[in-house]
Amino acid sequence: MRLVVNQPVEEMEQPYRRRWWALLVLCLSLLIIVMANTALTVAAPDMTKDLGLSSSDLQWVIDGYTVPYAALMLLLGAIGDKYSRRGALVLGLVVFGAGSVAGSLVDSSAGVIAARAVMGVGAAMIMPATLSLLAATFPRAERAKAIVLWTATAGLAIAAGPLVAGALLESHGWASTFLINVPVAVLALVGTFVLIPPSKAAHHGRIDYVGGLLSVVWVAALVYMIIQGPHFGWDAPAITAAVVAGVGLVLFVVWELRHPRPVLDVRRFLDRGFAGSNLAVALFFLAVFGAFYFLTQHLQFVLGYNAFETGVRMLPLAGAVFAGSALTGFLTPRLGMKITVTAGMAGGTAALALLARIDADSAYGDLVLPLMILGLAIGLSLSPCTDAIMGAFPESELGVGGAVNDTSLELGGSLGIAILGSVLAGSYSSHLADATAGTKLPADALTTAQDSVGAGYAVAQGIGDQAKQLAGQAAKAGTPEQAAQLKGQAGQLADGARQMADAVGAAFSDAVAHTSLVGAVVLGVGTVLVAVLLPRRPSPAPVAGEAAKGERDQVLTKK
Repeated sequence: MRLVVNQPVEEMEQPYRRRWWALLVLCLSLLIIVMANTALTVAAPDMTKDLGLSSSDLQWVIDGYTVPYAALMLLLGAIGDKYSRRGALVLGLVVFGAGSVAGSLVDSSAGVIAARAVMGVGAAMIMPATLSLLAATFPRAERAKAIVLWTATAGLAIAAGPLVAGALLESHGWASTFLINVPVAVLALVGTFVLIPPSKAAHHGRIDYVGGLLSVVWVAALVYMIIQGPHFGWDAPAITAAVVAGVGLVLFVVWELRHPRPVLDVRRFLDRGFAGSNLAVALFFLAVFGAFYFLTQHLQFVLGYNAFETGVRMLPLAGAVFAGSALTGFLTPRLGMKITVTAGMAGGTAALALLARIDADSAYGDLVLPLMILGLAIGLSLSPCTDAIMGAFPESELGVGGAVNDTSLELGGSLGIAILGSVLAGSYSSHLADATAGTKLPADALTTAQDSVGAGYAVAQGIGDQAKQLAGQAAKAGTPEQAAQLKGQAGQLADGARQMADAVGAAFSDAVAHTSLVGAVVLGVGTVLVAVLLPRRPSPAPVAGEAAKGERDQVLTKK
């Protein structure tokens, strides 16, 4: 047996024997690129202190990964289809690993942002390649099961990122959260050559590079606008990005409609099942990433858990994703995609509605049930949607199909953090102003505390430190009267610090409840739209080119 698999999967007369081992490598590749985002939310406080990051710097450290990741997937997916899907995965892992090494070595905000951008480019190669190789390697009869495991891995990565990062931060610096990617990328790289057969489209014409570049422009501008506008205000860069995104999208659609071999046939979105599946994926990740954004802060700042403890407490979400994924494999063939996906989205809406009950007295136990319901909902809905999206593309466009699914996912996640994050910030600021009304808190201190929950607790701690200093001065006072005066001032400041901390915790808890309610309304409306769009049964006629592949897969499965 050859150490490196060289026979293309398209030339195999029978289904590839080691396809489930190949799936393990694909899932491992998916795991690190999703964890790269979720782990950073836990490492951010240490990174901010060490590098002196401003709020703007920190936002772009996180989102410097997102912009190239979302913008490049469609074009790179098409290139992988034409030349080599396995090659795209290999190159992506190399670029991602190199970016991770660079991120661990730099000592400035610009350096970390640049390293994260390089990682985003690598992720843009990896993500569509994992789905296209999965679809090419597995017979159609087994593809749904494989996608269930792929989806479950994505859910696991969402919760595993904080857990792994928290464990590393117990005894190492934030750079370790970058370096942990390197051995995993190397392992996936070796596994790619040993276990994954090469694959490319049997018949693929010239790549529509103009359409591909237009997709890069409008998606990058849209993601930039989503990040810049809600967080930093609708200034000239945000408005310019909005205009570029709108014009770029119109040009992209017009060009693709007129091109004989478009990088993406936009007419597919006229199909109700395809459009509904993409909408469901985007809405779910809007809800999940938005909820993840504020729940990790609530666990760390309000409930006082450290990074590792926060990761452990997100595990019910990951376990429930696996359970939901297993359940969808049983329910979807019996009830149909429409019922399964709609039920999952309704469950996600219910989970967010339960989170709307959070208040200052809520403990971790109040979060467990919503986390489990949300995880079940993810597993129940996303696998059928991903399978439907991939099934809409012929064999020659599997990389593009994976890119469309993943772009919907990434745009949804970006929108979730931007929209729900903006609602969270506004609600927290308003509630904190109400809670501290009538106090003697200086205006500049209130403004600082309103910036974020972390800044609010920092202000409270600063007041407490002043109380300790006065208490120390009282102990060294020259007269009893002076000592008594200083002790009184120290006591007042200590009470003020406790009141400020209580006000910050209550304001943020109220903001989480308000934001969860907004998220529930958004996902609830989306659930109705998806239910209307999805057909009761999948379209009986596959896209041109898929029929022949489907017949071949059925024959191979029987052998």
